[in-house]
Amino acid sequence: MISRSYPLCRLLPELILMAVVLSGLHVKAQSIPRLGDRLSNEQVMGFANLALRGIDQEYPNKPSNVMSGPQSVQSPSEMHPAFFGCFDWHSSVHGHWMLVRLLKHYPKCSLASEIRSKLNQHLTETKLRAEAAYFKLPENRSFERTYGWAWFLRLVAECETWNDPDAQRWRAYLRPLETLLVDRIRDYLPKLTYPIRTGVHPNTAFALGQILDYARIVGNNSLESLVIARSNAYFLEDEDYPLHYEPSGQDFFSAGWNEADLMRRILTQDAFGTWLSQWLPALGKPDAISKPVEVSDVTDGKIVHLAGLDLSRAWCMQGVAASLPKADLRRQVLLQSAVAHARLGFKYVFSGHYEGEHWLATFAVYALDRVGIE
Repeated sequence: MISRSYPLCRLLPELILMAVVLSGLHVKAQSIPRLGDRLSNEQVMGFANLALRGIDQEYPNKPSNVMSGPQSVQSPSEMHPAFFGCFDWHSSVHGHWMLVRLLKHYPKCSLASEIRSKLNQHLTETKLRAEAAYFKLPENRSFERTYGWAWFLRLVAECETWNDPDAQRWRAYLRPLETLLVDRIRDYLPKLTYPIRTGVHPNTAFALGQILDYARIVGNNSLESLVIARSNAYFLEDEDYPLHYEPSGQDFFSAGWNEADLMRRILTQDAFGTWLSQWLPALGKPDAISKPVEVSDVTDGKIVHLAGLDLSRAWCMQGVAASLPKADLRRQVLLQSAVAHARLGFKYVFSGHYEGEHWLATFAVYALDRVGIE
C-alpha cells in the first residue's frame, strides 16, 4: 500500500494549507499530508465529497459523442447510465476509481457507507452492459481513445486487487466493457505508427503506462508484451527532450515526464538510468528541471488544466525517482521537484469551481498514493 519510509516524505513541510469547499460550505483550511503518508479522515472526506457530488451531477456536460442520426440525440444519463456525471465520461470513470481506492484503503472513513452505496448504484450489471453497448456502435469506435480507456482499466485493476464482495461484483460487471476495450487496444496499437505527444487526453505514453499496469495486475501476458513492444518502438531511441518548451497553455500532462514514467515501467534499472540520461541529459542540474506552474483563472476549464499538470508531474517524478539507484544524484532533484509541484497543485483542488473540482481530486489522490509505483 503506502510507504511511510519513502524519502519524499521527509522533504515536504509538515502541512500544506488550502481553502476547501465541501458540500457547499466553506471549511477551515485543510492540511494535506506528505506524499506517501496516509490520509486523515477529514482529508478522505474532502476528496470523496468532490466525487460523490460530481458523479450524479449530469449538467453541465460535454458528451463528445458522434451523432449518426436522430436516435443519437440523448441525454448524458441515457447514453451513459453509469458514467454520466462529472462533466465528461472519463472524469466520471476516474472519479469512480478514486472512490473505490479510498474505500479500499480507508474502509472505516466517515463516508464509507455513502461511498459504497453510491458505487452500488452506479456499477450495476445493467448499467455497465449499457456502457459496453454504447462503445460497440461503429461511430463510437474511437470514443475516449485512449485516455478514457486507460482510466477504465485502472478502475478494473483497482477492483481486481480487492478481496471485497462488492468490489468483486463490480469487477465482474465491468468485464464486458473491459473485454471490448482490450480488443480495441490490440487492434489500435499496431496501427498507431507514431505516438501522440500531447499534454492533454490523447497522450500515448500515459495510456500505455496505465494499460501496462492493468495487464500485469490481471495477468494478461499478451497485452503486456504488446504494450512493451509498442513502447520500445515509440520511445526507446528518443533523446534530448526540450523540457523548456513545456507547458502549453492548457496542458494537464507533460509529454516528457509521461514518457519517462512509462519507460521506467519497462526497462531494467540500469537500462532506464542510461535511457533517462539520453532523454533528459541535463536532469542532474536543479535549474534544468520543470518548474511548477500557477493557474491564472480557476474558472476557466482549460486554463485550470495546469493544476493537473503540477499533480501529474509530481506522480511522474516520484515514479522516475523510485526507479533509479539510491546513489543516483538525480533522485534528490526529482523528489524535491515532485514536492514543489504537488504543493502548488494541491492549492487548486478545492477551488469551489466545478471546472477543476470535477476531476482534480483524482489527480491529487493518484499523486499522494504513489499509484503505479508500489
